[in-house]
Amino acid sequence: MTAGENSVQIKKSVPDLAPLEAVLFDVDGTLCDSDPLHYHVFREMLPQIGFNNGVPIDEEYFIKNIAGKHNSDIAVLLYPDDIPRGIKFMEDKEAMFRSRLALENLPPIKGLYKLTKWIDDRGLKRAAVTNAPKPNAELMISKLGLKDFFDVVILGSDCERAKPYPDPYLKALEVLKVSKDHTFVCEDSVSGIKAGVAAGMPVVGLTTRNPESVLMEANPTILIKDYEDPKLWEALEELDKRIGSSKTSA
Repeated sequence: MTAGENSVQIKKSVPDLAPLEAVLFDVDGTLCDSDPLHYHVFREMLPQIGFNNGVPIDEEYFIKNIAGKHNSDIAVLLYPDDIPRGIKFMEDKEAMFRSRLALENLPPIKGLYKLTKWIDDRGLKRAAVTNAPKPNAELMISKLGLKDFFDVVILGSDCERAKPYPDPYLKALEVLKVSKDHTFVCEDSVSGIKAGVAAGMPVVGLTTRNPESVLMEANPTILIKDYEDPKLWEALEELDKRIGSSKTSA
């Protein structure tokens, strides 16, 4: 399956997943609003290498070309004729990001702990699935107090292909031993939504930073503002009802 095969429409809604087995989360922008920090680091560092003739990138460029993408792809964008140099730049950029992150108090996406409690109460499996480097993912997850929440962290770099390809989400399903027919994904970027859809799962898209019109092109099942959005809880309540009905009929 390729990233371009996202034209296949995912017909299932969240309630259709009953009985639910697992929930998969992206990290950047999905657990916490870290994109502004990434953006400011890029704005500071890119002019130093003469990118865009030394003019700092704007947020539109960041969203379209950088947000949610794997570092190897960004390295190609920055240094198409010298990939090792691009990779070194990205390593330096991530080191600066972590140093800033360590000093920042990045709040969780509103309602995140309400959702994690809902997941905990039902004994569901869960994974963090991210294109972020391992040190970044671990630092963010730790700062959010979710180190013991996730059963596993799946990195794009651990897979043959990172997002927007489905490989990281398919690996999460395999490691957790759950079915795509009973799992949904939470994502905030076009790249991540495409990956979840290509893996055959409904995707709950968050409009944390990316425009709703742009995210809709990736075919999420629903779009929510944050984890307190009534649309999400209506879907989860309906899911609980269907699970309850199936147990009663059994």
